[in-house]
Amino acid sequence: MRKRPGAVVYGLLIAFVLGSALPLYWSFLVGSQTKEVMARQVPPLWPGGHFFENAQRVFDSVLFWKALSNSLIVSSVAATSVVFFSTLAGFAFAKLRFRGRTSLLVFVVATMAIPTQLGVIPLFILMAKLGWTGSVWAVIIPWIVTAFGVFFMRQYLLDAIPDELIEAARVDGCSQIRVFRHVAVPAARPAAAILWLFTFMSVWTDFFWPLIVLPSDNPTVQIALNQLQSGYYVDYSLVLAGATLATIPLLVLFVATGRQLVAGIMQGAVKG
Repeated sequence: MRKRPGAVVYGLLIAFVLGSALPLYWSFLVGSQTKEVMARQVPPLWPGGHFFENAQRVFDSVLFWKALSNSLIVSSVAATSVVFFSTLAGFAFAKLRFRGRTSLLVFVVATMAIPTQLGVIPLFILMAKLGWTGSVWAVIIPWIVTAFGVFFMRQYLLDAIPDELIEAARVDGCSQIRVFRHVAVPAARPAAAILWLFTFMSVWTDFFWPLIVLPSDNPTVQIALNQLQSGYYVDYSLVLAGATLATIPLLVLFVATGRQLVAGIMQGAVKG
């Protein structure tokens, strides 16, 4: 018989949720205080009434609206591109038979073992020759497709699409593109939603490459947050108010797509 989770399981889940929410609460807590908050001997436990004032200071100190729009454009375009090309490549590796398929897949997966820092210099030289340095395209192009996305979609489509369904579509006269469009894409939607969300979050929180390739007058959110603390004196109420503002779009995205995310995970985990 199936048993309901006990008190220990619920206790662990509640502790995990509270531990995950603690950094966000601390950011909002400090961001709602005055700039002397870190000088107190006893840290505050409840939010103050200065969050909107500090938020206005964030927008006055850096180009935060521009940073938000840049991050939204870069993250959305990159996530959509990763999903499209990863689904194409994943379908090819999962269901098409061609010479060198296994070796090519191993090569793609092996690229994940190469640290990102090793490719920064040649990538920057390439972007400079293309004339894209300082533009958001220099941040988008390296995210067009990822090895993890290809491997993830390949593993999902391997079991999600029966070979008989593909053969039936071909018997009905579907070309390879129509098989992909009418068979692979509907089957890949749950995994594609998860991949889109995770890629969006990864690009949104990326700091290293945008710091190198973008100027201070065309920042992303993470670069703008870095500009808030560039000085001899760090105003933590200002910095953490900005960090809270930068987290709000991700929270809204998770709330809006939470049901689809859980449905995609469950559909990928349960067969039949």
